[in-house]
Amino acid sequence: MSNNPNVSTASATSNSIGAGISREFHDFIADIEDLVKQTTALTGDDLVRAKAKLSARVAAAKDSVEALGDDVAHRARKVAADTNTYVHEQPWKAIGAGAVIGLLLGAVLARRN
Repeated sequence: MSNNPNVSTASATSNSIGAGISREFHDFIADIEDLVKQTTALTGDDLVRAKAKLSARVAAAKDSVEALGDDVAHRARKVAADTNTYVHEQPWKAIGAGAVIGLLLGAVLARRN
């Protein structure tokens, strides 16, 4: 099934989503660290503003993660539908690929024992 464009698309999608999550997490941590440094000497109204800024950043991070999750779910459904179509159009290739994967997995598991 290496000729299936869905495999490379799914891999690229997975990599881009992983990079997006990692980037969002690192940005979030950097923002939190900056706010902690800034708020150590704050009191009164400045502290209230810093707390509001922190709350806004947490909300933005949650929204970003939810959007990434929705994107992942949408793409997974698309890849599943495309794979289903491919298997229906190329059943013998799919059966052959499944058999090869099963044999390889069996050989690897047999060697472990």
